Amino acid sequence: MERSNPGESRFDSQGDALLSKSARAIMSRVAGAPISWGVCEVPGWGLQLPVERVLREMREVGLDATELGSVGYLPSDPDELRGTLHDHRLRLVGGFNALALADPTRVDDSLEQAERSARVLGAAGASTFVTCIVSDPADWQRPELSPSGWSHAFSMLDRVGEICASYGLTQVFHPHVDSHVETAEEMQRVLDGSGVAWVLETGHMLIGGYNPLQFALDHGDRVRLVHLKDLRSSIAARLNAEELSLMEAVQAGLFVPLGQGDVPIAAVVETLESQGYEGWYVIEQDAAISSAEPAPGDGPIRDVEDSVAFLRLLDARLEAS
Repeated sequence: MERSNPGESRFDSQGDALLSKSARAIMSRVAGAPISWGVCEVPGWGLQLPVERVLREMREVGLDATELGSVGYLPSDPDELRGTLHDHRLRLVGGFNALALADPTRVDDSLEQAERSARVLGAAGASTFVTCIVSDPADWQRPELSPSGWSHAFSMLDRVGEICASYGLTQVFHPHVDSHVETAEEMQRVLDGSGVAWVLETGHMLIGGYNPLQFALDHGDRVRLVHLKDLRSSIAARLNAEELSLMEAVQAGLFVPLGQGDVPIAAVVETLESQGYEGWYVIEQDAAISSAEPAPGDGPIRDVEDSVAFLRLLDARLEAS
């Protein structure tokens, strides 16, 4: 199935001119994610850097919080996880969970998976539980969902939300390439059919054909977490035309440092801040290391440094406005 071209819904002149009057500092709410260092569980994705290096480099670029990243990369025992993060002076924001919520034959498995993850996240001090609806956590496919499949998924989102609340977490919904909710039409279906809070995911939303700035303008009240990605729309178009898989697109340079691509990052942040958003911004630029381990101070850290520098300038601009 050919995806929509993100170039068709990229920009809005309103976004370029929009200036926030918010004086809240955003840098105290900016977190990192291991995927920005190329850490992904997908076989063949690339070299996985050691935990010690990734967390140390997060601190070196000025970040003091992180998302959990790939299952099994950081410790799954809450005490061990807290200790690892404490050793690097990092807080935990939340974690990504791929759940088969549209499959009525997997209700017990999905709820047990959600319970295990929520227990760890809550005990380790996280605030958000990121939910993505997939066909199978181990093998993402995109079979068309029937109306009953959608209704079942919405009911399961409610049940997962109850589990999250019992551990002091907020469930936030994440659209994603190759998940059941990838396109703008599918995103709208979730918006209309469920009251779940959202991750405003600037990269995957744009790839799916939903302008993230328009989402912020229309649905800012639903946003409880922001994942910041910038991308090259020319490579995203090849992904949407199915010339490249997501992994191949990432390895080809799909994602670039914030402010260097085709996503209106500044306007999205300004819009949310003007609406009173007080949640986390996670720099989550999927990266892949396809060669040898880079020397200290080189590799993915360079792009993250550029993204942090962009956000610092934006933060200063917001405070001065």
